[in-house]
Amino acid sequence: MNRTVHLLIAVAFIFLGGCAVPKQNYAPIIVSISEPPLNSVNTTSVGDTMLRQGEYSEHDAIFVTQRINAGVYTINLGNYLKTGEDESLEFFYPSGGEQPGRVDKPAFADNWSSVIVHKDSQKICVLSVYGTAITTCNTGNLFQRRKVPSMQRDSFQQTLIYSGRVGNKINIAYREFSNSLARPAFNNNVEYDLSESKVIGYKGAQLEILDATNQFIRYRVVRNFNAAVR
Repeated sequence: MNRTVHLLIAVAFIFLGGCAVPKQNYAPIIVSISEPPLNSVNTTSVGDTMLRQGEYSEHDAIFVTQRINAGVYTINLGNYLKTGEDESLEFFYPSGGEQPGRVDKPAFADNWSSVIVHKDSQKICVLSVYGTAITTCNTGNLFQRRKVPSMQRDSFQQTLIYSGRVGNKINIAYREFSNSLARPAFNNNVEYDLSESKVIGYKGAQLEILDATNQFIRYRVVRNFNAAVR
């Protein structure tokens, strides 16, 4: 059976969804983080984060739980971030988290532009670059809705990391991250003498050290970082 016959068979089962234009009207929510909570007592191992403050974007997404045959296209397992919506459709694009999705197509098929979900039926389909859903839509428990954290432009985080103890002194590493990338010029390693004070501070953050070894540190959060200057 040659490629032309295969194509004719695929077309015979095509679901024509009409014309649609991919929407780019979705904006993720910016989430501020400041952890652990003030006055909380916490225990952290060497190499782990003691304090964190900043913000990240939280993106609406679907997670496809299995391979979906959508006509001549294949929607693979993974995350698909929302890009927009209209009255009847939601538009998604493979991306996000540690397991982004992927859409495969044969060489003879049109390029695709979006994965779409019908709001009324929750059918999932593939939209071609020509604005026509030339694909078989599928229903069932094929995807899950979720929030996916992602670093976007202007995201910024500050952290303190425990690096161990030598005698009466503890070592703390300060790290800054912008757009999920470390900022080496703003990183620093600081040593504190606990015989002088049990309260340590850096860039406005203050911690009361209750116990410290070369395996863990136990501390109370007095204050988190000051507002970040970018």
